[in-house]
Amino acid sequence: MAEEIQSSARQSFDQQQRHAFLQQQMEAIRQELYGDNDDDLTVFRRKADEIDFPANVAAVFDKELDKLGRLNPQSPDYSVQYSYIETLLELPWNKYSDLNTDLNLAKDILDADHYGLPKVKERILEQIAVLLNNPEGKAPILCLVGPPGVGKTSLGQSVARALGRKYQRVSLGGLHDEAEIRGHRRTYIGAMPGRIIDAVKRVGTSNPVLLLDEIDKIGSDFKGDPSAALLEVLDPEQNCRFHDNYVDIDYDLSKVLFIATANTLTTLSQPLLDRMEIIDLSGYLLEEKIEIANRHIIPRLLKEFKLKKSQLSFTPEAIAHIIENYTSESGVRQLEKQISKIIRKIVLALMLKEKYPHKIQPKHLKGYLGLERYSKDLYEGNEFAGVVTGLAWTAVGGEILFIESSLSRAKGDKLILTGNLGNVMKESAAIALQYVKSHSRELGIDDELFEKYQLHVHVPEGAIPKDGPSAGITMATSIVSAFTQRKVRSCLAMTGEITLRGKVLPVGGIKEKILAAKRAGITDIILSVENRKDVEDIDAMYISGLTFHYVKTVMEVIDKALLDEKVAHYREL
Repeated sequence: MAEEIQSSARQSFDQQQRHAFLQQQMEAIRQELYGDNDDDLTVFRRKADEIDFPANVAAVFDKELDKLGRLNPQSPDYSVQYSYIETLLELPWNKYSDLNTDLNLAKDILDADHYGLPKVKERILEQIAVLLNNPEGKAPILCLVGPPGVGKTSLGQSVARALGRKYQRVSLGGLHDEAEIRGHRRTYIGAMPGRIIDAVKRVGTSNPVLLLDEIDKIGSDFKGDPSAALLEVLDPEQNCRFHDNYVDIDYDLSKVLFIATANTLTTLSQPLLDRMEIIDLSGYLLEEKIEIANRHIIPRLLKEFKLKKSQLSFTPEAIAHIIENYTSESGVRQLEKQISKIIRKIVLALMLKEKYPHKIQPKHLKGYLGLERYSKDLYEGNEFAGVVTGLAWTAVGGEILFIESSLSRAKGDKLILTGNLGNVMKESAAIALQYVKSHSRELGIDDELFEKYQLHVHVPEGAIPKDGPSAGITMATSIVSAFTQRKVRSCLAMTGEITLRGKVLPVGGIKEKILAAKRAGITDIILSVENRKDVEDIDAMYISGLTFHYVKTVMEVIDKALLDEKVAHYREL
């Protein structure tokens, strides 16, 4: 037994001596090749000593570093392992930036960067107050929804400044591969972390503001569904253990403030919507756009083109003229482009030492911007039967549209629909006609008229696709006006969905539609009674000068919208 113990001890001792001898040889070879420079392992260990790794990460790091030491630097596996260890060292483990504790400073930053948007600013200040009260609390996921050019992306930067945190933007538009979110496994050539972990690595702290831009533009194909991968990222209960396939260690994202931006919510899945708090950014009024141009756009462009305020200025009338006749948008992006176009021409004149107006007025715009590109949507009057003004929502804001109904002699009951209408809008027209038929006596329409005349419903601007249920009551009113030749109330517009039994249902986009009505000179708007809460939620400045009529049934709509008076060009049917 003693001999066995001695033999075992001798073998262990010989193995240790052999290992030490080989290490000395490797060190001698390294010194010969690289001189006194530290090798990769020494550099990595020195960096690791400065990082406050969590216990589980430190164990993985040591294991992976030992693995690197056993690899030949000339082998392909060495570079893969080297990149992985480098990623572990670059991630901001337990590294946080200090939070701004001055609420007044945060409010001043938000006011200086963006004009208007009171509810959005209030929500952000609430979040700052909550974080100050409980720094360990979980950050919610905010989703800014609105048309292009209203300042969603720039608002993310302002939020980061107001919070005193670092900011990073992650573009999700056109993303199709799930690995872009979760990362690639290291077994693949060219593997890398996902965009979320990569953004955290680049920003250098574990509590930044990450802006997930264009979240509604995510696609899906055979490579997976990135929006499904985002469910873990955007869930405060799960993202404290976010697993990236490349890093292969759970990373805590619970302190990150995620802000998503989208133009529409229709393309987002319901589980993703449930994880986010939706904040609507609707379009700006004319007065707000003028103020934004004077406070932000013009000073920024003058600085960009190196011009002084004394060299060039714009009158409010000129800015208003640009907005109404050279742009068609809810935001201010096109407005900025048009102002930029004017300033470029001014710079050219300045370089050529030509004369130019130092104060731009409406009379100068045609020379700089050419002919007016847009005509303002205006109410067209009520001289014709069957023409009713409706309100529509589009990706660039609200618009008014006209529903036209015309009758022509023909045998048999027939409905013709034109104007590039979608399936839902066609169904609304069919429901509206069926309702009118079933209530013809109450509406004073002879049943025989439906057999003698064919109905043609048209929505102008036929090249533009239109869809949605919100034109239901407009179509019903238009059809009744056409059959009875009754005049439509002046300066009236309406929006609402109808059912077959005549109930008026609520619709969305109320604020955008109200802005469109104000621009067009509308004074009265008919809405579903269930949309009253949407109107009450809108600032008083947006609805001043408008009268709202809330209805429950189509009969109420007809009573409020149609006058007993016949149109001037009345014809007996």
